[in-house]
Amino acid sequence: MSMPETAPGLSRQQAIAATVRKHGYVANEDLAQLFDVAVQTIRRDIRALDGAGEVVRHHGGASAPSSVENIAYAQRQILNRREKDAIGHCAADAIPDGASLFINIGTTTEAFARSLAGHRGLQVITNNLHVASLLAGGPDCRVVVTGGTVRVRDGGILGPDSLTMLGRYRADYGVIGISGIDEDGTLLDFDSDEIRASEQIRNNSRQIFLLADHTKFGRRPLVRAGHISEVSAFFTDCQPSPAICDVLAAAGVALHVAIPDVRKRT
Repeated sequence: MSMPETAPGLSRQQAIAATVRKHGYVANEDLAQLFDVAVQTIRRDIRALDGAGEVVRHHGGASAPSSVENIAYAQRQILNRREKDAIGHCAADAIPDGASLFINIGTTTEAFARSLAGHRGLQVITNNLHVASLLAGGPDCRVVVTGGTVRVRDGGILGPDSLTMLGRYRADYGVIGISGIDEDGTLLDFDSDEIRASEQIRNNSRQIFLLADHTKFGRRPLVRAGHISEVSAFFTDCQPSPAICDVLAAAGVALHVAIPDVRKRT
């Protein structure tokens, strides 16, 4: 086992999580040798990562999170909050006043919505109740919420009615999140209904902004949701692997690496 390809800014715990996601399961002794620390240090790191939902702790090692079930929404809200805020600010800076945009389900897209404060003349179509509540109070933002069935656990609005309503609009920007990005650039997610909504947004947007923090690299949910080459711009918080960078460059996808504010705590 070799040291994983991770950006220099990643902490040891973030690098451990990336290693576990890459290999599926890694023993504590192997991680200790790989990162040149004591096994007890690795055990503490694994406990912290397990609590954050980034790995699953076992006796003697750790495995990758489930490929069929996402981390609970409450955990995702606080997980990598600083990084998501940085991504949200970076993407919001690329949105001009007077723009129309879709915003879909996800905690990173919610961070983006928070960062739109100060924009003027926006028109937003969303299937995310949290995004709607963040933006609806502003005098300079008109918000349209799709119909459909509300998913209580995360405020997502899904189903045929939501898809029909998304299909009635054509927006300047579609701002979407994703649960996993495979090494070949394949986008992956957990829920087929959510993927269909995201596809509708991509099909009806003039430009597509994909927002994903570093924990999504190498994460492997079960359902294919497209390819990273299909978006206009990718916003993240760490330099992707050389393989992903090559895919982005070949497809002409703009890469934006946001720098988290180290003064903020997650």
